[in-house]
Amino acid sequence: MAFPVDLRRCQVLGLAGTAFLALGGETAGALPVQDLFAPASVQAALGLVGVYFGVVLLIAAWVLLGRLVRGAHPPTPRSLLLVLAVWATPLLLAPPLFSRDVYSYLAQGAMVDAHMDVYTHGPAQLGGPLADEVAPVWQHTAAPYGPAFLALASVLSGLTRGQLPAGLLGMRLVALFGVALMAAALPRLARHSGADPAAALWLGALNPLVLLHLVAGAHNDAIMLGLLGLGLVAALGRWPLLGAVLVTLAALVKAPAALGLLAVVVLQVRSGRRPLRATVTTAAASAVTTVAATALAGTGYGWIRALDTPVSPHNWALTSLLGRATGALLDHLGSDLAPLAVPAWHVLGLTATAAAVLLIWLRLRPRPVYALGLSLLVVAVFGPAIRPWYILWGLFLIAAAAPSTSVRHRVAALAGVLALAVLPSGGSADVGQLILAVCGGVLGVVVLWQAHLAAQAPAPGRTA
Repeated sequence: MAFPVDLRRCQVLGLAGTAFLALGGETAGALPVQDLFAPASVQAALGLVGVYFGVVLLIAAWVLLGRLVRGAHPPTPRSLLLVLAVWATPLLLAPPLFSRDVYSYLAQGAMVDAHMDVYTHGPAQLGGPLADEVAPVWQHTAAPYGPAFLALASVLSGLTRGQLPAGLLGMRLVALFGVALMAAALPRLARHSGADPAAALWLGALNPLVLLHLVAGAHNDAIMLGLLGLGLVAALGRWPLLGAVLVTLAALVKAPAALGLLAVVVLQVRSGRRPLRATVTTAAASAVTTVAATALAGTGYGWIRALDTPVSPHNWALTSLLGRATGALLDHLGSDLAPLAVPAWHVLGLTATAAAVLLIWLRLRPRPVYALGLSLLVVAVFGPAIRPWYILWGLFLIAAAAPSTSVRHRVAALAGVLALAVLPSGGSADVGQLILAVCGGVLGVVVLWQAHLAAQAPAPGRTA
């Protein structure tokens, strides 16, 4: 007998998962410095177990919901949006989870509000309690974000007057708005691509990475993806220039979204416009938007030279790992070339990324949304820096435009694995923390298995 699945069970199971996430985050999350618990403390240990218990419940709820979406009577997109709202609710007032980046956003917003150059100085230049919340590795690092996001962060800084609780809530509301835009765009993009809107919402908006990192982590990738999706929807309709504006604003949050301008051009050509005209009008709309946004933000054009901020030897990425391994080998051999290993691998990675993106567009130009999703996934995987939530850049659009169920299954499996990849504090893990995290996950599996056995057991007075 299969485990009984209905929308209500999925909703309740996922809600239990995010509730445990929120509760565990109160002692094990990326808390303000003054509220941090010692990693070895009982409170932090229980919180870490609770968070991973909740993550496993959330993943299980999402997988079961996927069975419903693929079933004979799938839920409607509206009912899936309700599930998303229910699952996200406990995370609204939870502390930041899985990353301390939100503190960097607030500090950079305060710097812009104080007319400091965020593209020259790191948050340490700001000083004070807010700068102290930023992770040490980013204290002296220039902002890698575009003027559109920094202007938004500056406005939020002015509204909250530097108060940390209000700032954290404001950033989470911005992220929720971005997720809402993503959810609004997905069904429209799916219909255009000949895909099931419900399946697109399940994979692109309800997957655990969205809830863990865009909602709980309050990452600005949410607003980037929301604007990108909305821009593509506009380009699919009768407003290609509006699409170019929205995609450019997405790129002025985080630069990888600029690849979306290729899709805007291709969509115009497919609708009957000449390639040269489509390219020129899109470029002009993008240039005007860039100039206007930069002028309104008052940050200047330092964001162009700051685009290499993620290219750091300390960033975790495939090319960085290979570079460090190569450097260690060369150093062991006594070679003077050891310091060049990481930069060389970064250049190779960027070259391979550019070649892969070019090949994707040459082969998949008739499917621009899918081509864009694969391109962003390649940028995330082979770029000079990677975080689990970067996978959402491509996953969001692949969910809407993947040509086969097998592609969605592979991407879904990747999302499920990466949901377990980061500690709720956002820091590096020691052996003790790994053991606690595994214990929390195993506890979740045991509880789910017991529920499965209970569902199989015959009712009193009946035989199996």
